[in-house]
Amino acid sequence: MLGEAARRPDLLVEYLHRLHDGYGELKPRHLVALAEALGVAPVQVYEVATFYAHFEITGDDDEDAEAPPVVRVCTGLTCAMHGADALHAALEARLAGRARVRWAPCLGRCEQAPAVLAGKAALAPATAAGVEQAIADGRTGADASAAPNLVMYSLEGGYQHLRACLDGRHAPHEVIAAIEAAGLRGLGGAGFPTARKWRTVRGQAGPRFLVVNADESEPGTFKDRFLLETNPHAVLEGMLLAAWAVDAAEVFIYLRDEHHHLHAMLARELTSLEAAGLSGGRALHLRRGAGAYVCGEESAMLESIEGRRGLPRQRPPYVAERGLFGRPTLVNNVETLYWAREIIVHGPETWTRHGRNGHVGRRAFSVSGRVRAPGVKIAPNGISLRQLVDEHCDGMAEGHALGAFLPGGASGGIFPAGFADEPLAFGTFEPHGGFLGAGGIVVLSARDDLRAVARHLAAFFAHESCGQCAPCRLGTERATRLLEPPRWDAAALEDLGAAMADASICGLGQAAPNVWRTLLRHFPEVAGR
Repeated sequence: MLGEAARRPDLLVEYLHRLHDGYGELKPRHLVALAEALGVAPVQVYEVATFYAHFEITGDDDEDAEAPPVVRVCTGLTCAMHGADALHAALEARLAGRARVRWAPCLGRCEQAPAVLAGKAALAPATAAGVEQAIADGRTGADASAAPNLVMYSLEGGYQHLRACLDGRHAPHEVIAAIEAAGLRGLGGAGFPTARKWRTVRGQAGPRFLVVNADESEPGTFKDRFLLETNPHAVLEGMLLAAWAVDAAEVFIYLRDEHHHLHAMLARELTSLEAAGLSGGRALHLRRGAGAYVCGEESAMLESIEGRRGLPRQRPPYVAERGLFGRPTLVNNVETLYWAREIIVHGPETWTRHGRNGHVGRRAFSVSGRVRAPGVKIAPNGISLRQLVDEHCDGMAEGHALGAFLPGGASGGIFPAGFADEPLAFGTFEPHGGFLGAGGIVVLSARDDLRAVARHLAAFFAHESCGQCAPCRLGTERATRLLEPPRWDAAALEDLGAAMADASICGLGQAAPNVWRTLLRHFPEVAGR
């Protein structure tokens, strides 16, 4: 299975994928053999394999036994609103003995709810009959991506600016200055000034690395998948411009495992970029996640790339100073690099001329829930929710009136309709207990049960906590119990939320309390039923 590939421990997750792809599961003898091949203890292989949700580990060592396909039913909030529970129950009954039916915390196809992965084939919106037919027909492979390839993109003028940079016609400080003039901030959630991050990394002693975070796993967020499906080379050109600007020696793309259809496409296009001399001599690597929400946190992602469990690191040092393999590392998400390319190629004014309500730029908002036309909406930064729904989503779904919304996915908090005219921008929701984050907007109806929404999201965080720190490990589990009774203990929930926000190592535990804290703050009647 490994062929001539290097026997390096940092490739452990990749090799687990290779074995899992080949056999449909991981057998005990495979884990032991892999440990021997990599020169590590079997327990190291086992602890990594069991950390990631997408590795099916069996106790059966029969080499001839054919593993049944795995069917993953999305249990994300929007999919739950569109009948995921009933779909899961129906599939368990229909596929008994023919497939292993599993819950998936989120499949990143919220606009196509309910979503299912049958093997590597995405079925969305899915029906029980449609999934059953796909299994019967053996249609469980990844669909081929129809995204534009390198030749098509280059014929349309792509990579000209990158070629000019590689030929010495531009200087790195010019590129970073353009990003600074535009005021671009990181669009993966934190909103850190992009130019400041690039300048910090470039100022560190080499070798340096660039890591592209394509592991968007926040329920309600699917914009990075959309950008890679529709215009991958705009992202890849932005990636290579960033790598050139900070003089990165190597580049890594960490791709969410649920997006199987993008994996082969990216592998092909990265090879084409290297062959065309557009990588600037930098090695380009593609790594897969394996089903762990916490790996969207940058340091946990680096741990995964290094072949370990995705446990967030303590800070300082920050990854810009000591990141991947202990070297200075620039981490940017897909959307940030997409817009960085436009700013660098066409000038900062292409960014600053957009915006509303006192904000500049554009955003790729992921919109799902109770709207007529969900999807990724390219809209001005600072647009209000009401404007976004009316102008880009054809209004609320039939029979629904706006009741509440999540501006930043599962961790961004829950806000009432009274906030619908506020700008969707960094800084708007923070004073009120939430944040915009990556712009994963879930629109809720006045008919939706907010208590059920809170319980659903709390269960998600309890499931996805890596378990490394007690405030998050114990706090997320405690929250699920506190949210169950008909009357909530508001004081206990507030104390719990404060402790988690103050003491958790990473953003998962720090932001999970936004779910119930915003409800207690903006919907006090919910706690007292």
